[in-house]
Amino acid sequence: MRLRTVLVVLMIVMVSAFATINWQAFLAPTTLSLLFTSFDAPLGLVMLGILTFVVVAFALYMAVWQSTILIESRRHAKELQQQRMLAEQAEASRFTELRALLHDEVERLGDRLAQVQESLRTEIRENGNSLAANIAEMDDRLRGGGPG
Repeated sequence: MRLRTVLVVLMIVMVSAFATINWQAFLAPTTLSLLFTSFDAPLGLVMLGILTFVVVAFALYMAVWQSTILIESRRHAKELQQQRMLAEQAEASRFTELRALLHDEVERLGDRLAQVQESLRTEIRENGNSLAANIAEMDDRLRGGGPG
């Protein structure tokens, strides 16, 4: 139990014990005044009734307050869950978008690589043809059949 609950229970037990021990004094009749009228009643019993009413009223107030807090905390928990779900959906959307962006980028790089490879093949072919022509010219010169 919490310390507050223990203290409240302890105070109620102490008041009950005090009322039980002094029950005869609690029942002694006294003239009580309410400004506009007077009546005879046991003052101790009236005060005990007022104390009981205050304790019950306070207990009801605390119960209502605690239930309000509980309802409010549940509402906050639901809102937090909804916000968490929205954040997760946004994150999943960002991952999907990133995946699509990366896929497009890889395709562009693949296309660019294919172009570069084709360009390189063409250049190698041209250089090979040029080299073959130069070698053939040199061969003709060495055999003496060429100009020069």
